[in-house]
Amino acid sequence: MFKSLKLDIDAAMANDPAARSRFEVWLTYSGVKALRLHRRANFFYRHNMKLIARLISQNAKWRTGIEIHPAAKIAPGVFIDHGAGVVIGETAEIETGVVIYQGVTLGGTGKDKGKKRHPTIKQNCVLSAGVKVLGGITINENCKIGAGSVVLSDVPADSTVVGIPGKVVKTKGKKVVKDLEQEKRDPIIDEINALKEKIAKLEKELNK
Repeated sequence: MFKSLKLDIDAAMANDPAARSRFEVWLTYSGVKALRLHRRANFFYRHNMKLIARLISQNAKWRTGIEIHPAAKIAPGVFIDHGAGVVIGETAEIETGVVIYQGVTLGGTGKDKGKKRHPTIKQNCVLSAGVKVLGGITINENCKIGAGSVVLSDVPADSTVVGIPGKVVKTKGKKVVKDLEQEKRDPIIDEINALKEKIAKLEKELNK
């Protein structure tokens, strides 16, 4: 328990330039507090004391604004920055070095069947503010998910994902040109151009 807490504090010190001391992080950081309480809840959950586990997790939600299901598997050394509105589902798995910002959801789609309904986030990924990762998918190592993105399918390692639905725009430092061109298209502009063409045709018919 103490080793996990140390690694969580190390992650906060490494990833937050505003962190001034390890004592301050331990005392005041909601993400560190939520993970500490989650490990306690997970202990009771694994020992079949699920009511106690749920009470601890709900208390943590009330105290920190971060909701983590007691069954979720979270490695030491994860950093939840700010954390307000973060939701982590029952079968989610998060590996060491992951950074999670406020408003992130690791949830299900509502259509999943079987035991694995929530995402797996591999080592050293960054989930920016408002990201939604849904379903039993895997975000592989060293990925960056842009703010507000909705990810519904597996993401290869060393990739950058943006958009709704999320698309890979860069892998191993190289731009994925096809996806970038798709992102540049503006559906509103397309609709305006279609309306212009229609008006032009109607004007020609009226002139006749």
